[in-house]
Amino acid sequence: MSTIFTKIIEGEIPGRFVWRDPDVVGFLSIGPLADGHTLVVPREEVDRWTDARPDTLTKVMDVAQKIGQAQVEAFGVERAGVIIAGFEVHHLHVHVWPASSEAEFNFKRAQHNPDPATMDAAAEKIRHALRDAGHGEFVPAS
Repeated sequence: MSTIFTKIIEGEIPGRFVWRDPDVVGFLSIGPLADGHTLVVPREEVDRWTDARPDTLTKVMDVAQKIGQAQVEAFGVERAGVIIAGFEVHHLHVHVWPASSEAEFNFKRAQHNPDPATMDAAAEKIRHALRDAGHGEFVPAS
């Protein structure tokens, strides 16, 4: 049975994508810790990150790093946070978000009903920064 992330990847459920390549996608979290909080997900359904093939994990982290660099640029923050949790959806995913302090590494702070316009604007900021960094071939129009 496919996961909710597979359904988002396949377009059965809408998502705000900032990255699409043959192996990995990045789309905004619906429960963001900060504006621009992105989930980096392999297209392949892998439950636990510890079960991922090394090349899959390498690709996911490579994309996470590129998105994190774009977030730092787009949102003017010092760092990008990254967490692999995997409890809420059993499909490997890496949380990446613009961060200014360790206090922001707390899922209890997640927004439960983020403003759609704010999310659209955040996605576009990340897409713009990714294009500026030379990754345009993997950045969807919207």
